[in-house]
This record gives sequence, structure tokens and C-alpha cells, in this order.
Amino acid sequence: MMAAQAATLTDIPERDIFTVLLERENIGCTGMGNGVCIPHGRFTGLKHPLAVFARLEKPIEFGAADGKPVDLIFLLLTPTSGNTEHIKALAIATRLLRDKKLCKNIRATETAEAIHALLIAERGEDAA
Repeated sequence: MMAAQAATLTDIPERDIFTVLLERENIGCTGMGNGVCIPHGRFTGLKHPLAVFARLEKPIEFGAADGKPVDLIFLLLTPTSGNTEHIKALAIATRLLRDKKLCKNIRATETAEAIHALLIAERGEDAA
């Protein structure tokens, strides 16, 4: 579903997004524990990093190291040519979502707009 959403925001076909993300998961699970995962991939033709966030009503098994199911998913797509951008964006997402208080607040928030506001407030001045 998240690959489909990302496809609507890019010129990349949903199947291509899904395939890259699945290949990345086969290298190593992107579940970081505490119900959070950050699937990510790099894409030719993508001009800027793109993030899609989802909070699931029902957590799913994801193979995270702590064995807990995932309910917060931060999907990150970056340009193939942007190695520094990819590492920086991944580091920011990881830092944000390691914050147990932030995750608790996201889980308690009612709307997508409020979740976005929480993430922006935590990220700081240049997040979007």
C-alpha cells in the first residue's frame, strides 16, 4: 500500500518501488524495534528524497530485532545519485523514531495533520 502511495507522488511505477524495497528487506530487516520500521530504497529518476509515513491501526509482523510487530512505518525513497542525501535522511528518520516519547505521541494523535506537525516540530526548521 505504501509503494502504491509513493508511486502516486513520483513517476516511479508501484511495482518498481515495491521490488526495490523488498530487495532491501532481503539484505536486512529495516525494523528498528519499538514498533517502528524504516523501509528505504534508492531510485533512478527521482529528483528529491520522498518520505511517506503510516501509522497502522493493527500492527504487523515485520521481523524486527526486538520481535515486536510494527505499527509506525517511515518509507524513504531517495535518488540513486544522492548518497549523502540518502544517509542524512535515513539518519534523521532513525533519530526521530528512536524517541519513545515521540512514538507514543504519534500513536495517540488523531489526524495525519497532527502527526505531520509532531514530526516537523521534532525535526526542526527545515523539515517538510
